[in-house]
Amino acid sequence: MTASDIVPAAPAANFLDRFFKIGENGSTVSREIVAGLTTFAAMSYVIVVNPEIVSAAGMNRESLIIVTILASMIGSILMGLSANLPIGLAPGMGNNVVFAQVVVLQLGISWHIAISIILIDSVLFLILALSGVREKLVAGFPDPIKLGIQCGLGLFIAYIGLKNGGLIVSTARAPIAFGNLSHPATLLTFVGVLMTPVLMVLRIPGALLLSIVVLTVIGFFVPGADPNSFVTPLPEHILALPKAPSDLFLQFDFHGLAQNFVLLLPIMLYFFLSDFFSATSTLIGVTRRAKLLTPEGNIPNAREALSSDALASVFGAVLGTPTVTGYVESVTGVEAGGRTGLTAIVIAALFALSLFLWPLIAIIPAQATAPALVVVGVLMMEGIREIDPAIPETCFPPILTLLVTVCTADLMAGMGSGCLVYTLMVAAGRQWSKLSPMLLGIDAVFVLYFVVSTRLF
Repeated sequence: MTASDIVPAAPAANFLDRFFKIGENGSTVSREIVAGLTTFAAMSYVIVVNPEIVSAAGMNRESLIIVTILASMIGSILMGLSANLPIGLAPGMGNNVVFAQVVVLQLGISWHIAISIILIDSVLFLILALSGVREKLVAGFPDPIKLGIQCGLGLFIAYIGLKNGGLIVSTARAPIAFGNLSHPATLLTFVGVLMTPVLMVLRIPGALLLSIVVLTVIGFFVPGADPNSFVTPLPEHILALPKAPSDLFLQFDFHGLAQNFVLLLPIMLYFFLSDFFSATSTLIGVTRRAKLLTPEGNIPNAREALSSDALASVFGAVLGTPTVTGYVESVTGVEAGGRTGLTAIVIAALFALSLFLWPLIAIIPAQATAPALVVVGVLMMEGIREIDPAIPETCFPPILTLLVTVCTADLMAGMGSGCLVYTLMVAAGRQWSKLSPMLLGIDAVFVLYFVVSTRLF
């Protein structure tokens, strides 16, 4: 498949070009479509993984599949139409684990109360976004921290790809070790990691998407971990009609939340802070990699983007899923050429199709998406050349962000460490003009995040 194979008719293409300002952003309609396909392929695992995680809280798995798709579709539409950014949204990984394992299973709180927490936090996010406060907080991140976020996000994405694909494992002798290439599934990932960059060097259109498709097909013939299984399983069905998830819709329990408010306050703060910084890091990292930042170094259409993210979470809570947020896998679409909201609309359209085709989407194995994530992560490191070792306050914070992120697999811990050390270094150098009230406010919020997360975990 080439870009020219999927170009819409001329009138439609002209309308899309004008509406999304595609030409102004240095892209084409066909390139945006390929980018949407690529991002969707990279993040489609959420259709299966989110229901698998959240269903541990006692929620119906089949209903969660439909809800996950609907929330992802709505969020991506909001981001594409309102903010005109190439970012796909879906229920976030990490918060769903806290939702199911900590709030429901460990604390014994019903999922109805837990989803009520998500709604309240999302409404607060929306208020902050619409008022412009959240936008000012994001703009308060210094340039070295924004650079650290992009590079840290790149390493984090590459780490996820290597781990999911089996190339990074934990052993009794080492917490991080290279995977066993005698395992066919791991070998498939390794071959993909070696070959995907070759496709990019050859400038093959949609190289990342092509690698995902090819590796998925090869997976039909590669033995899996279980006897008589394969890396890519055969789908049980080609089509499946969606059912209305009425058992999850508007299932709030505000009375129970009020009764357990003191117990749940740290959880509310955790969800609030983690989603704030997770969404912020994704927006900064993706737009910076796409070279879409404003001349002042800020996120374009920041208020619309942050409002879309918050409103998507409100819709997600109403439907019955934890926080909806921007996905770091959106960078795969950026690398495929995506620069506008049309990419997000294509992602939403594919989620809509997956309401009927989700059995096919569900069979894409981690070994197929891992090489794309690794390549994207490496490409995001291009900003590291901007680090000047001669200026400690612009060198150490992004490097510390990188180290903490990759060693702990905790992007927010990396961001917090980088911000705090930057503040201390510029204060030590008496560069008082750089100590803006917004930066000090961000530092205070990170300290609060560290305190709350330490008490929870």
